[in-house]
Amino acid sequence: MLNKFSLMLAGALLLSASAQAQSIHSRVAAEATALRDQAMQDSIAYEVVESLTMEVGPRSAGSAGDKAAVAWAVAKLKSLGFENVHTEEVDVPHWNRGSLGVNIVAPFPQAMVATSLGGSPGTPAGGIAAEVVRVESLVELRALDNSDLDGKIVYVDHKMERAKNGGGYSAASRIRSCAHYIAAERGALATLIRSAGTSEHRVPHTGSMLNSDIPPTIPAIALANADADMLSYQIRSEQAVSMSLLSTAQHYPREKSANVVGEVPGQGDLAHEVVLLGAHLDSWDLGTGAIDDGSGVAIVTAAAKMIMNSGDAPRRTIRVVLFANEEFGLDGAEEYERRHAASIEDHVIGLEADSGAGRVWRLSSQVAADALGLVDEIYTLLEPIGLERGNNKAGGGADLGPMRKAGMPVFSLTHDDTYYFDYHHTPDDTLDKINRDELNQSVAAYVTVAYIAANITEDFGRLPPNTRRKRSCSAEDDNWVS
Repeated sequence: MLNKFSLMLAGALLLSASAQAQSIHSRVAAEATALRDQAMQDSIAYEVVESLTMEVGPRSAGSAGDKAAVAWAVAKLKSLGFENVHTEEVDVPHWNRGSLGVNIVAPFPQAMVATSLGGSPGTPAGGIAAEVVRVESLVELRALDNSDLDGKIVYVDHKMERAKNGGGYSAASRIRSCAHYIAAERGALATLIRSAGTSEHRVPHTGSMLNSDIPPTIPAIALANADADMLSYQIRSEQAVSMSLLSTAQHYPREKSANVVGEVPGQGDLAHEVVLLGAHLDSWDLGTGAIDDGSGVAIVTAAAKMIMNSGDAPRRTIRVVLFANEEFGLDGAEEYERRHAASIEDHVIGLEADSGAGRVWRLSSQVAADALGLVDEIYTLLEPIGLERGNNKAGGGADLGPMRKAGMPVFSLTHDDTYYFDYHHTPDDTLDKINRDELNQSVAAYVTVAYIAANITEDFGRLPPNTRRKRSCSAEDDNWVS
């Protein structure tokens, strides 16, 4: 139970403020503030992410690591005292990147550092050898026809920009998702992209190709940024550049995985309602998945555990969901929405942690208009730990997408992504990249929002159903806003 003097002091400070919250009871605000301050000094989150990355490590969908992660998560949530810990089975793809060799053959032979993109088919057994055609964008790629690309290797040279809000990732990931489809339509043999990432180290960034109704038919490979520079240099020499590629990537039959669920049960008249805290349990296979998304698993688990330890049961149930296969198709998120469609009205709010372990610097929402005053009040409790007020257009996170589209309101707690995309989807995604103080500040933000949402009388309304069609690789979707 939290120190009574801390609660009294926090309550007194809140009551003396000139803009005292009207919807959040002073007791709830005081408890949330005390939890916020306690989180800044806690160690639960780091212990959780340390355990996951060191005891399980890589956990790509369908792999042995994926199965080990599910078993780890069940045991961990039980050991921390969560109730109703269980799994919800999810059918997931199983792909293995195998081995890869990428070489510039002419004019200046060089071995390249690269990685296959998730879902890429391998090359023929004898590999591929062909001339390279460079473009800078999907627009430029679409402007070419079969005579330009038939029998060639396409290279899309788009450099992702570094930004605190990670804003450069959308355009870069769009190229990663769609370049191979466009190139294949025009007869290309393979695609290369400059990695969707900002690393200055010689490491490539993997990531999924768009997993739509049309499976990829040609190999798709990401170059480390330094190697993309090398290839661009040779192309600028105005001599024909040829490359050889050999990949053994392949798909295996689909496997069974699971969403892992644990709860801090509510008590009283609102116990049937749910505050959903989500993160994804899977990771890519190059690193140990510490920041993507071990840190998210740790943040939501620690926030819920702190509320559990506060001594008083929340009014609403806090449900932690560790989703299966976010990286390679959102199968866990879609399965959760299918299983819980009948109780969508009981999900009062969702929060997802899936943007690393950097400090949270902004609170955004997507709630009913008449709940915005309540969001403002929550923000007043977050401002002291460095947050800015965002808008009411939050996405909530990829794994919350299906529930948001069905009407569940969401918050987005935006992490500082200035350096996140240096490590994202690379071999460098390891535990040493996590700063404990920044991780704790993240937990402080999440526990504040979760505690208030679980204990106030009001809710956040409902969102209108989202009927927007699924994103595709067509030209009309190139400016799609998520």
